[in-house]
Amino acid sequence: MGTQNPSAPPRAQSAPADNPARSRHHTGGVIHENTRHTTRFVVIGNHLTQHKELSLLAIGLGCHIQSLPTGTPADIKSLASRFKEGTTRIAAALRELETHGYLRRERVRTATGRIITRTISCNQPGHRREPADTGCPTPPRTAHRTEPRPRKALPAVPQPTQAAATALHQQATDLLTGLRRHDPRLLLSATDTAHLAPGVIAWLEREVTPTTVRHALTTDLPDDPLRRPAALLAHRLTAQLPPPPPYRTPAGPPPPPRHRLRNCDGCDHAFRAPETETHCGNCRTTDPGRL
Repeated sequence: MGTQNPSAPPRAQSAPADNPARSRHHTGGVIHENTRHTTRFVVIGNHLTQHKELSLLAIGLGCHIQSLPTGTPADIKSLASRFKEGTTRIAAALRELETHGYLRRERVRTATGRIITRTISCNQPGHRREPADTGCPTPPRTAHRTEPRPRKALPAVPQPTQAAATALHQQATDLLTGLRRHDPRLLLSATDTAHLAPGVIAWLEREVTPTTVRHALTTDLPDDPLRRPAALLAHRLTAQLPPPPPYRTPAGPPPPPRHRLRNCDGCDHAFRAPETETHCGNCRTTDPGRL
Protein backbone atom coordinates (compact mmCIF):
# COMPACT_ATOMS: atom_id res chain seq x y z
CA MET A 1 0.00 0.00 0.00
CA GLY A 2 2.86 2.36 0.69
CA THR A 3 4.69 1.61 -2.58
CA GLN A 4 4.62 4.42 -5.18
CA ASN A 5 4.56 3.79 -8.91
CA PRO A 6 7.85 5.18 -10.21
CA SER A 7 6.48 5.38 -13.75
CA ALA A 8 3.58 7.63 -12.77
CA PRO A 9 3.92 11.26 -13.84
CA PRO A 10 4.70 13.68 -10.99
CA ARG A 11 2.09 16.10 -9.73
CA ALA A 12 1.88 19.27 -11.75
CA GLN A 13 3.62 22.24 -10.14
CA SER A 14 1.99 25.62 -9.79
CA ALA A 15 3.60 28.44 -11.72
CA PRO A 16 5.53 30.97 -9.64
CA ALA A 17 3.76 34.29 -9.24
CA ASP A 18 6.67 36.16 -10.83
CA ASN A 19 6.91 33.87 -13.87
CA PRO A 20 3.55 33.70 -15.64
CA ALA A 21 5.15 31.95 -18.62
CA ARG A 22 5.35 28.74 -16.56
CA SER A 23 1.67 27.97 -16.41
CA ARG A 24 -0.32 24.78 -16.74
CA HIS A 25 -1.46 25.73 -20.23
CA HIS A 26 1.54 26.58 -22.38
CA THR A 27 0.67 28.87 -25.29
CA GLY A 28 4.14 29.01 -26.73
CA GLY A 29 7.33 30.82 -25.79
CA VAL A 30 11.02 30.75 -26.40
CA ILE A 31 12.81 27.41 -26.58
CA HIS A 32 16.59 27.46 -26.34
CA GLU A 33 18.80 25.28 -28.48
CA ASN A 34 22.12 26.06 -26.87
CA THR A 35 25.55 24.99 -28.02
CA ARG A 36 28.51 25.72 -25.76
CA HIS A 37 30.79 28.45 -27.10
CA THR A 38 34.51 27.80 -27.10
CA THR A 39 35.74 30.88 -29.03
CA ARG A 40 34.57 34.45 -29.75
CA PHE A 41 32.06 34.89 -26.94
CA VAL A 42 31.45 37.23 -24.03
CA VAL A 43 29.60 36.66 -20.75
CA ILE A 44 26.84 39.22 -20.21
CA GLY A 45 24.68 39.35 -17.11
CA ASN A 46 20.90 39.08 -17.23
CA HIS A 47 20.75 42.26 -15.17
CA LEU A 48 21.63 44.04 -18.44
CA THR A 49 19.85 41.89 -21.00
CA GLN A 50 16.62 41.86 -18.97
CA HIS A 51 16.90 45.36 -17.48
CA LYS A 52 13.44 46.79 -16.78
CA GLU A 53 14.32 50.47 -17.30
CA LEU A 54 16.75 50.44 -20.22
CA SER A 55 15.42 50.69 -23.77
CA LEU A 56 15.97 47.85 -26.19
CA LEU A 57 18.48 49.97 -28.09
CA ALA A 58 20.44 50.70 -24.91
CA ILE A 59 20.47 47.00 -23.95
CA GLY A 60 21.68 46.00 -27.40
CA LEU A 61 24.30 48.74 -27.49
CA GLY A 62 25.50 47.78 -24.00
CA CYS A 63 25.91 44.15 -25.09
CA HIS A 64 27.76 45.25 -28.23
CA ILE A 65 30.17 47.47 -26.29
CA GLN A 66 30.89 44.74 -23.74
CA SER A 67 31.80 42.40 -26.62
CA LEU A 68 34.34 44.82 -28.15
CA PRO A 69 38.08 44.19 -27.65
CA THR A 70 39.89 46.67 -25.43
CA GLY A 71 40.91 49.76 -27.38
CA THR A 72 38.12 49.57 -29.97
CA PRO A 73 36.59 53.03 -30.63
CA ALA A 74 33.17 53.30 -28.98
CA ASP A 75 32.37 56.99 -29.47
CA ILE A 76 29.11 58.19 -31.02
CA LYS A 77 30.62 58.76 -34.46
CA SER A 78 32.22 55.30 -34.61
CA LEU A 79 29.03 53.57 -33.42
CA ALA A 80 26.90 55.55 -35.90
CA SER A 81 29.13 54.37 -38.74
CA ARG A 82 28.58 50.77 -37.60
CA PHE A 83 24.81 50.89 -36.98
CA LYS A 84 21.95 52.55 -38.85
CA GLU A 85 20.17 54.08 -35.82
CA GLY A 86 21.94 57.44 -36.23
CA THR A 87 23.89 59.68 -33.85
CA THR A 88 20.84 61.05 -31.97
CA ARG A 89 19.45 57.66 -30.94
CA ILE A 90 22.90 56.24 -30.20
CA ALA A 91 23.77 59.25 -28.03
CA ALA A 92 20.51 58.80 -26.08
CA ALA A 93 21.24 55.09 -25.56
CA LEU A 94 24.75 55.86 -24.30
CA ARG A 95 23.28 58.32 -21.80
CA GLU A 96 20.93 55.58 -20.56
CA LEU A 97 23.87 53.24 -20.03
CA GLU A 98 25.75 55.98 -18.17
CA THR A 99 22.75 56.67 -15.94
CA HIS A 100 22.51 53.03 -14.89
CA GLY A 101 26.25 52.56 -14.42
CA TYR A 102 27.06 50.40 -17.44
CA LEU A 103 29.18 53.07 -19.08
CA ARG A 104 31.59 55.75 -17.95
CA ARG A 105 33.27 58.41 -20.07
CA GLU A 106 36.36 60.17 -18.71
CA ARG A 107 38.68 62.85 -20.08
CA VAL A 108 42.32 61.76 -19.86
CA ARG A 109 45.64 63.28 -20.92
CA THR A 110 47.96 61.11 -22.99
CA ALA A 111 51.73 61.02 -22.62
CA THR A 112 51.98 63.58 -25.45
CA GLY A 113 49.69 66.02 -23.60
CA ARG A 114 46.63 65.47 -25.81
CA ILE A 115 43.21 65.38 -24.10
CA ILE A 116 41.02 62.44 -25.18
CA THR A 117 37.71 60.95 -24.02
CA ARG A 118 37.95 57.32 -22.89
CA THR A 119 34.88 55.05 -22.80
CA ILE A 120 34.87 52.54 -19.92
CA SER A 121 32.36 49.67 -20.09
CA CYS A 122 31.30 48.19 -16.71
CA ASN A 123 29.82 44.72 -16.87
CA GLN A 124 28.64 44.87 -13.24
CA PRO A 125 27.61 48.36 -12.09
CA GLY A 126 28.31 48.92 -8.43
CA HIS A 127 31.07 46.31 -8.30
CA ARG A 128 34.01 48.48 -9.33
CA ARG A 129 37.27 47.17 -7.92
CA GLU A 130 40.82 48.39 -8.19
CA PRO A 131 43.15 47.55 -11.08
CA ALA A 132 44.24 43.95 -10.42
CA ASP A 133 40.70 42.52 -10.39
CA THR A 134 38.12 44.84 -11.88
CA GLY A 135 34.97 44.63 -13.88
CA CYS A 136 35.94 47.80 -15.74
CA PRO A 137 38.89 48.19 -18.13
CA THR A 138 41.99 49.90 -16.73
CA PRO A 139 43.26 52.83 -18.82
CA PRO A 140 46.61 52.15 -20.56
CA ARG A 141 49.77 53.16 -18.71
CA THR A 142 50.52 55.77 -21.35
CA ALA A 143 47.58 57.86 -20.17
CA HIS A 144 47.14 59.82 -16.99
CA ARG A 145 43.80 60.46 -15.36
CA THR A 146 42.67 64.06 -15.19
CA GLU A 147 39.72 65.72 -13.53
CA PRO A 148 36.48 64.73 -15.30
CA ARG A 149 35.34 68.35 -15.37
CA PRO A 150 37.48 71.20 -16.72
CA ARG A 151 38.10 74.17 -14.46
CA LYS A 152 35.30 76.72 -14.61
CA ALA A 153 36.35 80.00 -16.20
CA LEU A 154 36.75 83.04 -13.97
CA PRO A 155 34.22 85.89 -14.23
CA ALA A 156 35.15 88.71 -16.58
CA VAL A 157 36.76 91.86 -15.14
CA PRO A 158 36.66 95.51 -16.31
CA GLN A 159 39.06 96.32 -19.14
CA PRO A 160 41.18 99.51 -19.17
CA THR A 161 42.37 101.58 -22.11
CA GLN A 162 45.45 100.35 -23.93
CA ALA A 163 47.59 103.22 -22.66
CA ALA A 164 46.67 102.56 -19.03
CA ALA A 165 47.19 98.82 -19.40
CA THR A 166 50.77 99.42 -20.50
CA ALA A 167 51.64 102.03 -17.89
CA LEU A 168 49.99 100.47 -14.82
CA HIS A 169 50.48 96.73 -15.45
CA GLN A 170 53.37 96.24 -13.02
CA GLN A 171 51.64 98.25 -10.30
CA ALA A 172 48.49 96.13 -10.62
CA THR A 173 50.47 92.88 -10.60
CA ASP A 174 52.36 93.90 -7.46
CA LEU A 175 49.09 94.83 -5.74
CA LEU A 176 47.53 91.43 -6.50
CA THR A 177 50.55 89.37 -5.48
CA GLY A 178 50.72 91.31 -2.20
CA LEU A 179 47.15 90.47 -1.17
CA ARG A 180 48.33 87.24 0.49
CA ARG A 181 50.13 89.34 3.09
CA HIS A 182 46.75 90.71 4.18
CA ASP A 183 44.95 87.34 4.01
CA PRO A 184 46.76 84.04 3.29
CA ARG A 185 43.63 82.75 1.54
CA LEU A 186 44.24 85.29 -1.25
CA LEU A 187 47.27 83.44 -2.61
CA LEU A 188 46.81 83.68 -6.40
CA SER A 189 48.36 81.70 -9.20
CA ALA A 190 50.15 83.40 -12.08
CA THR A 191 47.17 82.64 -14.34
CA ASP A 192 44.71 84.17 -11.88
CA THR A 193 46.90 87.25 -11.46
CA ALA A 194 47.11 87.79 -15.22
CA HIS A 195 43.31 87.52 -15.47
CA LEU A 196 42.63 89.99 -12.62
CA ALA A 197 45.31 92.58 -13.48
CA PRO A 198 43.24 94.42 -16.14
CA GLY A 199 40.44 94.88 -13.60
CA VAL A 200 42.84 96.46 -11.10
CA ILE A 201 44.26 98.70 -13.85
CA ALA A 202 40.71 99.87 -14.66
CA TRP A 203 40.41 101.05 -11.02
CA LEU A 204 43.80 102.79 -11.02
CA GLU A 205 42.93 104.43 -14.33
CA ARG A 206 39.95 106.06 -12.58
CA GLU A 207 42.31 107.81 -10.16
CA VAL A 208 41.72 105.33 -7.32
CA THR A 209 44.77 104.83 -5.09
CA PRO A 210 46.31 101.34 -4.67
CA THR A 211 45.39 101.48 -0.98
CA THR A 212 41.72 101.98 -1.85
CA VAL A 213 41.78 99.08 -4.32
CA ARG A 214 43.46 96.82 -1.75
CA HIS A 215 40.90 97.79 0.87
CA ALA A 216 38.00 97.00 -1.50
CA LEU A 217 39.42 93.54 -2.22
CA THR A 218 40.32 92.49 1.32
CA THR A 219 37.61 94.02 3.54
CA ASP A 220 34.66 91.97 4.87
CA LEU A 221 35.79 88.65 3.41
CA PRO A 222 33.69 85.62 4.45
CA ASP A 223 34.92 83.56 7.39
CA ASP A 224 34.51 80.27 5.49
CA PRO A 225 37.39 78.88 3.41
CA LEU A 226 37.64 80.55 0.01
CA ARG A 227 37.26 77.80 -2.57
CA ARG A 228 37.98 80.14 -5.51
CA PRO A 229 39.51 83.41 -4.22
CA ALA A 230 40.20 84.66 -7.75
CA ALA A 231 36.49 84.40 -8.63
CA LEU A 232 35.57 86.44 -5.54
CA LEU A 233 38.12 89.13 -6.43
CA ALA A 234 36.89 89.26 -10.04
CA HIS A 235 33.33 89.80 -8.79
CA ARG A 236 34.40 92.64 -6.49
CA LEU A 237 36.45 94.35 -9.20
CA THR A 238 33.37 94.37 -11.43
CA ALA A 239 30.55 95.00 -8.94
CA GLN A 240 32.34 97.78 -7.01
CA LEU A 241 34.02 99.55 -9.95
CA PRO A 242 33.93 103.30 -9.17
CA PRO A 243 32.72 105.83 -11.76
CA PRO A 244 35.25 107.65 -13.92
CA PRO A 245 36.57 110.98 -12.62
CA PRO A 246 34.76 114.19 -13.68
CA TYR A 247 35.68 115.38 -17.13
CA ARG A 248 38.11 118.33 -17.07
CA THR A 249 38.12 120.78 -19.98
CA PRO A 250 41.59 121.86 -21.08
CA ALA A 251 42.76 125.35 -20.02
CA GLY A 252 42.19 128.07 -22.67
CA PRO A 253 42.03 131.86 -23.02
CA PRO A 254 39.63 133.63 -20.65
CA PRO A 255 36.21 134.51 -22.08
CA PRO A 256 35.76 138.08 -23.39
CA PRO A 257 34.39 140.62 -20.83
CA ARG A 258 30.65 141.25 -20.84
CA HIS A 259 29.97 145.00 -21.07
CA ARG A 260 26.93 146.66 -19.55
CA LEU A 261 24.05 147.97 -21.66
CA ARG A 262 24.08 151.63 -22.64
CA ASN A 263 22.01 153.82 -25.01
CA CYS A 264 23.40 155.01 -28.34
CA ASP A 265 23.84 158.78 -28.54
CA GLY A 266 22.75 158.67 -32.16
CA CYS A 267 19.65 156.42 -32.31
CA ASP A 268 19.00 155.93 -28.57
CA HIS A 269 19.00 152.14 -29.00
CA ALA A 270 20.55 149.98 -26.29
CA PHE A 271 23.85 148.28 -27.03
CA ARG A 272 26.82 146.75 -25.20
CA ALA A 273 30.18 148.41 -25.62
CA PRO A 274 33.06 149.82 -23.59
CA GLU A 275 32.52 153.12 -21.82
CA THR A 276 34.55 154.89 -24.54
CA GLU A 277 31.97 154.05 -27.25
CA THR A 278 29.06 156.50 -27.54
CA HIS A 279 27.35 155.13 -30.67
CA CYS A 280 26.15 151.62 -31.62
CA GLY A 281 27.53 149.69 -34.54
CA ASN A 282 24.81 150.81 -36.98
CA CYS A 283 25.42 154.47 -36.28
CA ARG A 284 29.16 154.07 -36.64
CA THR A 285 28.60 152.34 -40.02
CA THR A 286 26.26 155.02 -41.42
CA ASP A 287 28.47 157.83 -40.18
CA PRO A 288 31.97 157.22 -41.67
CA GLY A 289 33.39 159.94 -39.47
CA ARG A 290 32.73 157.80 -36.35
CA LEU A 291 34.55 154.63 -37.50
